[in-house]
Amino acid sequence: MTLARNEKGVVIVFVLLLALVGLITIAGLLHMLARSGYVSGQQKRYNTALEAGRGGVEATLEVVADRGQDKMGLTNLVLGADLDTKLMSPTESWGMGVDSSSAINPAVNNSYDIRFDLGNYRIYTKIVDTVDGNSGADTGLLKAGVVNAGSGEVTVMNIPYLYTIEELTETPGNASERAKLSVLYQY
Repeated sequence: MTLARNEKGVVIVFVLLLALVGLITIAGLLHMLARSGYVSGQQKRYNTALEAGRGGVEATLEVVADRGQDKMGLTNLVLGADLDTKLMSPTESWGMGVDSSSAINPAVNNSYDIRFDLGNYRIYTKIVDTVDGNSGADTGLLKAGVVNAGSGEVTVMNIPYLYTIEELTETPGNASERAKLSVLYQY
């Protein structure tokens, strides 16, 4: 008695399994390729916003150094009502109505102190902490007084204030292009 064996079905199943493995491999490669393009685009948008933010920090520091005056001619400059208080007094004496949180919401005007446009980007800046520096009422004794001024005397440099500044940079209408920076500025 002879057994009839048909091995053609096994070959088809084996070929279909190999085709399925190949299809899954190619689908995975295409997914990784598409995902890497997406991530690359995100990195490009972030780096561009970060560079604009660095430029915004430079402009903000000029405004802070000029005590809230715009001597650079910034576009669409808006200064908050509490900016003078934050620039001229330490955080402890700001009062209850002055916001010292680090959150910046572009939709809420009171959540930032300085806003201006830099190219295609809008810069939102907020001073969250001000600390008195080392200069005070006794600075008159630095160069004259009861001690004879000599070569061994060290004169301390005056540093009026130390500011902690938060900055948000974004493209208006496209919140995916944004960067946040924290700055410690000694003036």
